[in-house]
Amino acid sequence: MSSLALKGGWVVTQNSKREIIKADVLIEDGRISQIGEVGKADEIIDTSNCAIIPGLINAHTHISMTLMRGIADDMNLEKFLEKTFKVDAARTPEDIHLGAELGAIEMLRSGCTSFVDMYYGQDMIAKAVKDSGIRGFLGWVALDEQFTTQKGSPLSNCENFIDSHKGQERIHPLVALQGVYVCSEETLLKAKELAYRKDTLLHIHLSETRKEVYDHQAKTGKRPADWLYDIDFLCDKLLAAHCAWLTMAEMRKMAEKNVSAAHCPISNMKLASGFEAPIPEMQALGMNVGLGTDGCSSQNRLDMWGEMKTCALLHKVQRLDATVMNAQRTFDMATIEGAKALKMGNELGSIEVGKIADLAVIDLRHPAMVPTFPENLISNLVYSCQSDCVLHTIVNGHVVMRNGEILTLNQKEVVEKSQLISKKFF
Repeated sequence: MSSLALKGGWVVTQNSKREIIKADVLIEDGRISQIGEVGKADEIIDTSNCAIIPGLINAHTHISMTLMRGIADDMNLEKFLEKTFKVDAARTPEDIHLGAELGAIEMLRSGCTSFVDMYYGQDMIAKAVKDSGIRGFLGWVALDEQFTTQKGSPLSNCENFIDSHKGQERIHPLVALQGVYVCSEETLLKAKELAYRKDTLLHIHLSETRKEVYDHQAKTGKRPADWLYDIDFLCDKLLAAHCAWLTMAEMRKMAEKNVSAAHCPISNMKLASGFEAPIPEMQALGMNVGLGTDGCSSQNRLDMWGEMKTCALLHKVQRLDATVMNAQRTFDMATIEGAKALKMGNELGSIEVGKIADLAVIDLRHPAMVPTFPENLISNLVYSCQSDCVLHTIVNGHVVMRNGEILTLNQKEVVEKSQLISKKFF
């Protein structure tokens, strides 16, 4: 059993006490085995003048859309969807795989070790996950057959993907649904049954735009979350993305059913989908809320640092209250609360003995991070840190980026191929 020691850093534990301690971290067999003074190890990384943090968790994205970066900017939502759906329909499995490799590199370089994905072609994305070393919660998207460009039944495709990939290292297959606007009650309940039968998460876009809410209200007489509650779809396996247009009554129903949420502030701002999601209210009701970037066709970057800062600032200015979303609460959303939203709070999201060793090492002597002391470390992580402050990224106990160099994929080759192949989409 090989061992890895991170020595001399400030450990941002994210444990229940949110302790920050000067300590070594010993990793054995992919898990954290000791926090304190560590003696010998097979491999030692000097983390003096560094912070060791839990790997960031991107709670909602579409990783392969990296190849669509900048393809539909400054458009209203209807034109944006028209453009992106047209490209989506023309993409090959090889395009999906390459886009996933590019996205994995971008996330690993920023210290993001886990992501939740919603897309088709997840078998190709799973291959990129395996090769890159990142951790993927991968949902093959399901919707009514009349609306899909997939071959065969989307729900059957999803079930086949789960059966063929469940139990594989760093791959967590799940059931994903596009949204109420293309999913009938029958499709939704079959998807829920599938998630329980296979013991996976259930993921859906929910109340992302005012139009989605008003259209559904006109069709059914009910707002989306109210309707999902009434048809008995809401459940503790559900992770709902966006949630920008919820009433207090809807949030109470979601909290009653232990639904979790993924907040995507930059995507919602860029598409002018609405004001900030009511995160403080969700959290006050006891809901677990993670942070997500959404896909690069709308957000342009898979950067959780930007997402954290934007989340905090957006809530402050919207509520005219500088205290409403503080740095610690925001960092929680990208780490331990994100893990809880994925039902992985006992495995990920904090640095504690026994947990999976998904970690990132931050250079505290990077100009953007100076001065840093324990008293302002969390604030600096949320408001000052950027991707190039990340020195090393560790997933499942394996170093996948060392000193800013990706060790698992050929970054230069992936970048050059991505630049070349994307020309056909523009």
